[in-house]
Order: sequence, then structure tokens, then C-alpha cells
Amino acid sequence: MLLVSAPNAGGYAGPGWFKALAAAARETVPDARCYTLLDCGDNVGAALAAIRAEVEGVIFTGRPDVARRLADIARQHRAHFETKRPVDALDLGEDFFATREDLERRCAEFLG
Repeated sequence: MLLVSAPNAGGYAGPGWFKALAAAARETVPDARCYTLLDCGDNVGAALAAIRAEVEGVIFTGRPDVARRLADIARQHRAHFETKRPVDALDLGEDFFATREDLERRCAEFLG
């Protein structure tokens, strides 16, 4: 399973929050195989901070020349680097106030 942050979360929430979220998810379901990507949008500083904080993966959607340099830095730190958000994703952002039952139903429908 791929756990992707909200768009631009690297800039407003930071890598520490995302790493804690990923750790909590893994602790809750220890048998699940999960890979994480922190979306930093076009924020170079957020992407560098995420790489330095050793997040598993970073999404950077900024200029291609900057992306190439960041990808090289990510490789050196053994972080996965993407320049596009995954297309096939379940976004629960609009369901912030949904009931637990509704969230579980949406997840079950998405996962098939």
C-alpha cells in the first residue's frame, strides 16, 4: 500500500509529522506492507528537509532542473524521489468530518 500525504504537506506539516503518521499507521496494522511519499509540491526547502529527515519518499513538482538536483540528493540519502503524484489514490480530504463507518466503507470500496 502506498500512503501519500496531502498535496504540499511537506511545506505546511513537515517531515516529522509525516514520519510520525507513517509510524502510527505501521503500528496500527503491523502486517501491512506500506510505503510512504511526502508531497512537497514545488517547495525546494521542504523537499530538502524531507530528504534530510530520512522520509522514505518525496514528491517534488517544481522546475525540472531543480528536480534533477534534488533527485541526485535523494539517491545519496536512499530516499525515493517522484516528480508526480500517483494518479490512483483514495483522497479522504473532503471526508474530514465523516463518521468512522463512512470512512471504513470508502476505504473498503477503494481497496475492493
